[in-house]
Amino acid sequence: MKVENGNAGDRLLRLFVAISLPENVKDEIEKAQKELRTALPGEFVRWTKREQFHLTLKFLGNVAESRVAELIDAVRVACLGFAALQLRAERIGFFPDMRFPRVAWAWVHDGKDVLPRLQQAIEANVKNFSLEKSEQKFTGHVTLGRIQSIHRRQAEILAKQALNMADRFFGEWMADKVELIRSELLPGGSRYTTLAAIPLSNQA
Repeated sequence: MKVENGNAGDRLLRLFVAISLPENVKDEIEKAQKELRTALPGEFVRWTKREQFHLTLKFLGNVAESRVAELIDAVRVACLGFAALQLRAERIGFFPDMRFPRVAWAWVHDGKDVLPRLQQAIEANVKNFSLEKSEQKFTGHVTLGRIQSIHRRQAEILAKQALNMADRFFGEWMADKVELIRSELLPGGSRYTTLAAIPLSNQA
């Protein structure tokens, strides 16, 4: 796969494509996150800040600034024909699994399985902008925390807490756009800036 690097001297921007969450859904997810933090206090997990809650469709990594306009067009083309999605956030899960948890997340999905098709369309259209590997199987999710190191007993505590939250519902909403977002790695954590919002309007 050939990935163009842009012009000499270009700034590199760390980018991803995502769907934002409404505040009421963030409220409920944040409550669940606090329960997990209570169950597992200490420095074992790097918890995601509320303002960073989002549904990632494609992490691109570094992209030359001179190619951003072209990238936005590629995402826009990928979104053609997709209408707004009725999304639902619920349940707590872990990657790769509960026995060896490395990422805690809240599940996001739609009832018609359109979300995975949208993700695949975006993945295919932006492949020449990124060296990041394609996801073998897409699972819509909001990352709650990344687990640095954990012992069996701590994993069991997390698994028990997750089972207690198996029926937890965080809310649903109509997602009518996807966003191209810049992530800046700063001493105090990542700062996100939306560079473009691409509507989902079912217009080909």
